[in-house]
Amino acid sequence: MREFKRTDRVADQLQKELAVLIQREVKDPRLGMVTVSGATVSRDLGYADIYVTLLGEQDPERIKENLQVLKRAAGFLRSQIAKRIKLRHVPELRFHFDESVVRGQHLSSLIDEAVSTDRARQGDDDDAGEQGEEPR
Repeated sequence: MREFKRTDRVADQLQKELAVLIQREVKDPRLGMVTVSGATVSRDLGYADIYVTLLGEQDPERIKENLQVLKRAAGFLRSQIAKRIKLRHVPELRFHFDESVVRGQHLSSLIDEAVSTDRARQGDDDDAGEQGEEPR
């Protein structure tokens, strides 16, 4: 079996090209700072699911609006990709908000909070030990 499937190579190339195209070519003022975080392509290369994140944006309405802008620009983006990548058939683009980054940030903040709480507790225990009390 080959190490990299064709669909993986196409997805990787799509991700790179779309990152540049969205930044430079989509001129809609409603579009925020979009990052293309991933892409998957169906086995028959008919569809490409493109995962995006929005810098500093967590408002569901703004996220929805940005996805609508990208959905409307999908035809244009697809035609631009056809000029840049040699494919017989350019996959139809479907945009999705990538929640994994937001979830990761949330988990990271929870971990930081737990660590600082733990340190504060250890500090309290150390103070109690210095005052001649026996640790439990």
